[in-house]
Amino acid sequence: MGGLRLYLEVARRGFRRFATYRAATVAGVSTNTVFGFVRAYILIALYHLRPHLGGLDLRQVVTYTFVTQGYLMPMALFGWTEIEERVRTGDIIGDLYRPVDFQGYWLALDVGRAAYQFLARGVPPVLVAALFFSLRLPTPGEWALVVVSSALGLAVSFGLRYLVNLTSFWLLDARGLSQMLVICEMFLGGIMIPITVFPHGLEAASRVLPFASVAYLPVEFFLGRHTGSDALATLGIQALWAVVLLGAGRIALGAVMRKLVVQGG
Repeated sequence: MGGLRLYLEVARRGFRRFATYRAATVAGVSTNTVFGFVRAYILIALYHLRPHLGGLDLRQVVTYTFVTQGYLMPMALFGWTEIEERVRTGDIIGDLYRPVDFQGYWLALDVGRAAYQFLARGVPPVLVAALFFSLRLPTPGEWALVVVSSALGLAVSFGLRYLVNLTSFWLLDARGLSQMLVICEMFLGGIMIPITVFPHGLEAASRVLPFASVAYLPVEFFLGRHTGSDALATLGIQALWAVVLLGAGRIALGAVMRKLVVQGG
């Protein structure tokens, strides 16, 4: 229980840390919402050329647009290099000396960050869109699936970002890999366009890769596209990637601890 309280406190501090930047939050919400409208009208124009785009009707297309905008910041889809930056400055040595599990500490901190971003930057674009468009909202039962899928998506997102950041112990600068991850998540992860518009082979590959598990699969649950055994299978894919990536993170951390060189500081 003491360990759980510690991680809850770390998550709370992560929440409070990002809640401090209120002006940045307002500016970010405005930007996300504006770009949501731009993306929505582009997809609406495409929809008129290709009705039922990727198996989605017009209402679902618009909903997909604003919900994916809402997931951008909670899932850190524009990149996250905080560990990498601390490796370059040498501050990471203080983190490793803390009497707390290194991976658990950063995961708890990320959960707090994501919780704030969901409330402050994820929900508002969808609420604003609801004033101008008819959005497809989940049923009460679907909301439960959305919550579970979003939690698993965050675990997958953290697992990917954590592994990329750990490469900085060898590369010293992981920003290039971080940008490659952003590109993969934006395209293969179904943020730019729904992966259902991809050729069949590419769509199938995208669904089994971890990138779609971050935000696209939760969005599909929001749209009610997974029910019954299909919903369980989809959650299973997300859970599998979460376990694999977090496990790989622990293995990589073990390699770091066996041979650690601090640059800078």
